[in-house]
Amino acid sequence: MQLNFSVLSEPHIPKSIILIVFFMSIVLVWFVGLGVVKLDHIHLSRVEKLSIDCVIHENSALDPFIVYAPSKSVAETLTQQLCHDPTVARQFSQIRTYWGYKISDSIDFLGKGIADLILAKENLMQAFAAELTYNYVSVAGYPAYTAYFMSLKEKPRLEKAYFLDKKIGLLDYPSSRSGHMLPKGKFKQLGIELENLDIVYVNSHMALRDLLANGQVDIIASYWQQEDSLRFSQNYIAPISSNISGSKWYLKMTQQNPELLCSVQSVLSEHARQQSSSYYNQITIFHACDVLTKVNFTTGGGI
Repeated sequence: MQLNFSVLSEPHIPKSIILIVFFMSIVLVWFVGLGVVKLDHIHLSRVEKLSIDCVIHENSALDPFIVYAPSKSVAETLTQQLCHDPTVARQFSQIRTYWGYKISDSIDFLGKGIADLILAKENLMQAFAAELTYNYVSVAGYPAYTAYFMSLKEKPRLEKAYFLDKKIGLLDYPSSRSGHMLPKGKFKQLGIELENLDIVYVNSHMALRDLLANGQVDIIASYWQQEDSLRFSQNYIAPISSNISGSKWYLKMTQQNPELLCSVQSVLSEHARQQSSSYYNQITIFHACDVLTKVNFTTGGGI
């Protein structure tokens, strides 16, 4: 007996109908999606702006004065002080100050000679030969210092076992020697893997001190300043490394412009006087303005 299987086969559906159903499905999914997530409520996370401007002359052909600072607070105050300096105002259209927390940030400015005024470490300037290449001149600087581990109730012991059960406060920008580079170097020297440590990162030395004073961490890495004796004991600090050279302010002098150099030094001195930190108000001015007219700045920063 021969069976007729044709009655069991699937009916033929025209391709045009299949396409119509497909596109209608897409439209349906779109409208359902709108009901679940409204487009006007979608916001991309905003990237923090790492610069601040002060316009001196609108629509001016003068160049901007580019500054690179180590933090937002320094950038804000220094920008306003430079913006109101008469010499700077005559020579530039605006002040544009950038700040950053990583070595790579300052490297971009140093390697390309972007900044007119920059706070940098001497070893970085030497590594890029920036003084010779871009005629950077050191105009002011901060004193050498010692990096410490600081505790609230005992003197830290520089032993592997001591750190393993401690909560440790560090700075979250790798350009800081006392708050990041040197303590991590010490951990490596002691044979401690970072993933085995309980580390809390913050963005300033003051925030580190607040963590320690409030008992939120057991140890921080920083430098010792005079006012620290009001909150902590100098008996409970342990040196990590000493005689660390302080950062310096460098001014790009592609022209013989001693008036600008003197004005910048004056602004930096005033800025230092306004600092609450006993370290950052100890600024040293490297060259007297009354002899600047005798210096040839085009020789590659040979002051």
